[in-house]
Parts: sequence; C-alpha cells; structure tokens
Amino acid sequence: MGNAAIREVRLPRDEPAILGFISGLQDYEAAFEPNRRRDPDFPADHWRDAQHRCAQRHGIFLIAEQDGAAVGWAFAYEEHGELFVAAPERRHGFLAEIYVHPQARGLGHGRALIEGVEAWSRGRGHALLTINVLAQNARAIRAYEGAGYAPYTMTLRRYL
Repeated sequence: MGNAAIREVRLPRDEPAILGFISGLQDYEAAFEPNRRRDPDFPADHWRDAQHRCAQRHGIFLIAEQDGAAVGWAFAYEEHGELFVAAPERRHGFLAEIYVHPQARGLGHGRALIEGVEAWSRGRGHALLTINVLAQNARAIRAYEGAGYAPYTMTLRRYL
C-alpha cells in the first residue's frame, strides 16, 4: 500500500482535498441516484453542514493518506436513538460519510477509515456504530458487509 496512514483532519490544509472528496462522492452516487445535488455551491454547503454537525455532536473527521497525499476521508458523529431502543445502544456512533479517491481504492484505505471511526466510537463509550448506504450502492454494501456490518433498517420510498 505504500506509506498509508489515517489521521485527524488538519485545517485549513485539508479543506481543498475534502471539498474534492465531497464532489467525488456526489458524482459517484449521481450515477445511480439522480436526486443528488450537482450545483457548484454544494461542496461548500455540505462541508459547512458537516463541520456544524460534528461540532454539535462530538464528531470526528479523518483523512486517509498515501505517500503524504490525502486520498480519502470519513466523518462521524454521535447520535441518540429512539426511546424504544435499549439504553446501551441508544447513544451510538454514526459514520455519516466515507470516500476514497478512485485511484486509491482497493488498497485498504476504506477499511482503515472505518476502523478509525470504530476506534473513535469505542472511545466515546458507544456499543454500536451505524452506517447508512444507498440501496443501489452495491460496492459500498459489499465493503461494509466485509467489515462486519449487517442490515438493520430499510427506508422505502415512492415518488408522488
């Protein structure tokens, strides 16, 4: 893999790479989910929102590096589940976004980012980490299942 590492985000240095990762994920998902925003303001809007969510919900931003260059990122934060969920699982970690640049895929960066988020979540005292994934994102589903994740809920939709 050649000098790969996971580290916390360093701002403002990592911001240009993060904006590129946000755009890259939108482009990737737009191939199978047409509701994705593609306007030029989206990356900055999303980055602002992600920073706010992480600040409010004790979150973390991680960067995957290969040979000193940022090749991916993940962000996660704490969520509080519904009252019907047993107390030990109610407060849990949520992996909100993960992206690895296409040229760096298949080298273990995604798995390392997931493991970094899991370590953060355990450190927060969580017994559970959840991830949402688009139903059509077969590649991500395989990766998450390969990392030990299993389906929990399903959202159905119907356009009216």
